[in-house]
Amino acid sequence: MIPDHPSDPVRQQALEALTAAFVVQGHPTEYATHMATAAIFQTDLELRNAQLSRLLAWLKQEQPDIYSDALSLVESTREEFEKRVQLS
Repeated sequence: MIPDHPSDPVRQQALEALTAAFVVQGHPTEYATHMATAAIFQTDLELRNAQLSRLLAWLKQEQPDIYSDALSLVESTREEFEKRVQLS
């Protein structure tokens, strides 16, 4: 998420509210904006991790025939991502 180009109004409101809270705590505005962006990004990552974990748990219980394929896909995606990051 880029502060000047939020993806949706809810994120924009969250960014503004968090930035204001950090400014009230005494942080410079620019630093507060970066802190708020990082907090929102971290929360989004945690949400996506929880969603993926729940989906995998559901697959394991309800669709065991495709569970191992799903795990393989998740692992190969992680490996591809790590390779791209290392090349950057």
